[in-house]
Amino acid sequence: MAVLAKIRQRSALMIVVIAFALFAFLVPSLFSKGSFGKKSNDVGSINGKNISFDDFRVKVSNVEKSGQGITATAAANRVWDQEVSIALLSAEFEKLGLRVGEKAIMEVLKSDQNIGKNPLFLNAAGAFDEAKFKEYFKSNPQQAQVLKDREKDAELNAKYQIYNTLIKGGLYTTESEGKLKYEMEANKVSFSYVAALYSTIKDSDVKVSDDEIVTFMKKNEKKYKADETRQVKYVLIEDKASKEDENEIKSKITALLSDRTKYDDKTKTNITEPGFKAATNTVEFVNSNSDVPYDSTYVAKKDLPAIDADKLYNLAPGEIYGPYVHGKYLCISKSLGRKSGVNAKASHILISYEGTKVPNQKEKRTKEQAKAKAEAILAQVNANPESFLMLAFTNSDDSSAQQGGDLGYFGPNQMVKPFNDFVFNNPIGKVGLVETPFGFHIIKIADKQDGIRLATIAQKIEPSEATSDKVFTQATKFEMDATDKDFDKAAKEMKLTIAAPVTVKVMDEAFGSLGNQRNIVSWAFDDDSKVGTVKRFEVANLGHVIAKVEKINKAGLTAVDVARPYIESILKNKKKAELIKAKMAGTSLEVIAKATGSTVQQATDVTMQNPVLAGGVGQEPKVVGNVFALATGKLSAPIEGNTGVYVAKNTSVVKAPVLKSHAEYVAKLKAQSAGDGNRVLPALKDNADIKDNRKQFNY
Repeated sequence: MAVLAKIRQRSALMIVVIAFALFAFLVPSLFSKGSFGKKSNDVGSINGKNISFDDFRVKVSNVEKSGQGITATAAANRVWDQEVSIALLSAEFEKLGLRVGEKAIMEVLKSDQNIGKNPLFLNAAGAFDEAKFKEYFKSNPQQAQVLKDREKDAELNAKYQIYNTLIKGGLYTTESEGKLKYEMEANKVSFSYVAALYSTIKDSDVKVSDDEIVTFMKKNEKKYKADETRQVKYVLIEDKASKEDENEIKSKITALLSDRTKYDDKTKTNITEPGFKAATNTVEFVNSNSDVPYDSTYVAKKDLPAIDADKLYNLAPGEIYGPYVHGKYLCISKSLGRKSGVNAKASHILISYEGTKVPNQKEKRTKEQAKAKAEAILAQVNANPESFLMLAFTNSDDSSAQQGGDLGYFGPNQMVKPFNDFVFNNPIGKVGLVETPFGFHIIKIADKQDGIRLATIAQKIEPSEATSDKVFTQATKFEMDATDKDFDKAAKEMKLTIAAPVTVKVMDEAFGSLGNQRNIVSWAFDDDSKVGTVKRFEVANLGHVIAKVEKINKAGLTAVDVARPYIESILKNKKKAELIKAKMAGTSLEVIAKATGSTVQQATDVTMQNPVLAGGVGQEPKVVGNVFALATGKLSAPIEGNTGVYVAKNTSVVKAPVLKSHAEYVAKLKAQSAGDGNRVLPALKDNADIKDNRKQFNY
């Protein structure tokens, strides 16, 4: 009682102490990750226009709900891309003064199948009725916000269509451009040249410093602009079954084959339970002892585990095979008999008609016309069975036409009922005509496969608790050793393999070959994660990943080590070119060839459209362009090409005949530039001031 009294006396003090401790625990996290610590209340901004976190969160949540299995990060990335695009395009619409009226918005809404084809908004003739559409929302005010959101989207869509039309209208090709295109294809030049290739100088003879690579990137900043990244190296310690675990599982599953004796409490005697071999209720036995429930399907040989297919398929009824490994399971299987025709292979020619949902219709036709055509093709096939393949290729409205109508193997009920019934109720070689909701099918049954029904006990090959504990201990020790001393040294001492480093961006989910590991990526970008920081992660169904932040690359220019493979050869060739040019003094190609250890070569009838030099040299547009500009018989200065330094002498130029019109070539250029409008949005993004604060909100 005295103790209780003392506790009551001190309870107020204890509460204060506990509260203070909790406050002390929470304060650091409040100021580092909580609302007080956030640098911004907005998830980002585009050209100074903020994106509210609350609005962003709602949109992400809606995408998560509407998407099938989409992750929060993927949803956030999708919404972010949409927000950036809408903000940039809306600013362009505003600059241009684009406006759309109610009629244009309604046209966009009608184009949505969920609105334009919705029975609620259709009149007696089956056409969209604007009055019914408006009346519905007037009678259902709770849906007003939904309509307002759709109208807002439709307005943006309508403006984008106008904007896109303006862009396309601004992209035009002149007659002069068509003429130049023609001349590049038709004008021909022949010339003699000496080529001193870059490959004649060893790479080791020219060095490229990091500063030179940085200087080169600064001259091409947009091309070498890079997001902030982290380079992470890691060790994977798999939590998998040991040999002992596998042997234990094998012993357990093998023991199921034989009868078992056990003591029965009711009869007070030992009773014998039949094993898998003698079990009278095989299905119940499988479901009681297997990690995978019984499957009554008859399986074709091609669908059995490849290594054991022959032995499994040839089992006599009641015979047992195993144990054998299939994927992550150790199995034993008993044959429950065979059945013929469980799979079928067929080809077809589909003749559809208006009203059927077939995207590849080769021609419009009524149902009567389709039937008449199908019957005519059937007659051709019956008269000449070898013609089926070509008739399918030229007539079928199904995508299988490219394979001569071949649909491969399929099981019962995988096709629509009339098709399925014809194939599985008729013999191999039968050809017939069947109608389905897709149209009329001329079907040819090519093959059928027998199948076997197996009762399979499958037990998962997984680590025992003792093995998992051992792996955990090893992973924890390595984490501590890698933190206290050199990561590579610790891995070597424990005979662990270090995986290739992975470079990730802040909103990435994928982490190298480990797939989606968003938690590792998020950790790498934590404020507390510095170069050298080490942490262990438990990865479901895999094991333990011990990761180390190897490099932190700030946003700006691409890291030198990343850019070097792309830039080094360019700069080395520049240096090699200077060494080669120093040898190219001379007034004739023969003298220059001798000085560079080369030979004089000939190029005949080369065009600017296809500036390829023979002998495996490849394309050299700069060389060919320079030669076209030379007077006949004139020697060029050294020209730095793609593969070496060239000196050339123009032998002759054959000008193309003058054309009255270059419309054909104008059309070619227009076709080539048809997709140029798609470059507008990427260009707007390149020039925009975009701030992304999603990292602060734990996306």
